[in-house]
Amino acid sequence: MPAEKIKFYNLSIPERLDWLAEKAGLDAADLDALRGGLTADQADHMIENAVGVFGLPLGVAQNFVVNGREVLVPMAIEEPSVVAGASFMARLARAGGGFSASASAPEMIGQMQILDLDDPHAARLKLLEQRERLLAEAGEIDPVLKRLGGGPRDIEVRVIEDSPIGSFLVLHLIYDVRDAMGANAVNTAMERLTPSVEHITGGRAHLRILSNLADRRTARARCTIPLPELAFGDFPAGQVRDGVIAAWAFAAADPYRAATHNKGIMNGVDAVVIATGNDWRAIEAGAHAYAAREGRYTSLSTWGMDRDGNLTGSLEMPMAVGTVGGATRVHPAARAALKLMGIQSAGQLAEIIVSVGLAQNLAALRALATEGIQRGHMGLHARQVAIAAGAEGEEINRLADQLVAEKAVRVDRAEEILREWHS
Repeated sequence: MPAEKIKFYNLSIPERLDWLAEKAGLDAADLDALRGGLTADQADHMIENAVGVFGLPLGVAQNFVVNGREVLVPMAIEEPSVVAGASFMARLARAGGGFSASASAPEMIGQMQILDLDDPHAARLKLLEQRERLLAEAGEIDPVLKRLGGGPRDIEVRVIEDSPIGSFLVLHLIYDVRDAMGANAVNTAMERLTPSVEHITGGRAHLRILSNLADRRTARARCTIPLPELAFGDFPAGQVRDGVIAAWAFAAADPYRAATHNKGIMNGVDAVVIATGNDWRAIEAGAHAYAAREGRYTSLSTWGMDRDGNLTGSLEMPMAVGTVGGATRVHPAARAALKLMGIQSAGQLAEIIVSVGLAQNLAALRALATEGIQRGHMGLHARQVAIAAGAEGEEINRLADQLVAEKAVRVDRAEEILREWHS
């Protein structure tokens, strides 16, 4: 049965898990992982000084069609309206064929800072002359990666002229990490190349580390929303379309708006990155640096219309995610999340994540351009306020509904209502 025919939100949590088991072929261990996530003992092997675990709500976004394939998308996030917003926008997008997505080769950049050089420009040329030797050396560092078709691809060298400490050299090792995020592989390669680089240049290798501006490892998604799909309530389709485009133009032109605009994209992106055990801080850093790559911070996405008047959107951003190594294999819920999506490669995961980011961006722009961001958001936020005020069981939804009806979604008002009910 198509995902959009299931009123998933009306099911109880056990019923939702049973549905996922049937739909995605999850077994009992997978369902246990989704229910409980990580144990304290498992956490103790992942970080130092562990004292427990910190939970986040884990939801499933529906209606996504990415490159013609139906995908159920796990999202770990505490903010209301994100999962619902992404699911609804995915439903609009599927009317236009869903999301078309692609990912570039999984090439990461390792950086080496080289100091104490008499002539940085001459040292740069020496390194370029020894490019093939250095690439060959780097190619022997990780036999497993080499067997899988990964390894070094290129070497670039730049002279930094105007730093606070004067001139120095930066070597970039372009390294294909296959289905890994790549930090460990790249950092290891940079360490191993250090003696050779120092011998060639006569300088001193200082920092040797991966760059999170993974602008050679990007993912991109695009969608077309048929114009009739945009109409709702008192808002005609053309007004919604034009409002979305105008809202995007604001972000494209103004960094203050762009910061919040891109945060909305990252609401969707980060939720999937976290659910799959990937490094959301690295993704955030790369995304915002990429948004400023032209010297001015701007929108990561683009919205417009085609010749038929339909709304079109696209998003391209760095997406250094992995399906092997790190928490993606250690965290049981992360493994279950990858299985839920039917992920076969890191590139496929990147394509899904960037599609979710584009859907979530549309959800925010549509709300802002029409009824305002608070209407849908406050309905969900009201439940949190009700719980914070002390509501339990059936009182939670009843109290939330009253707060929304009064347009007073505040803890003090919630507490006042509860006192009236209990008196």
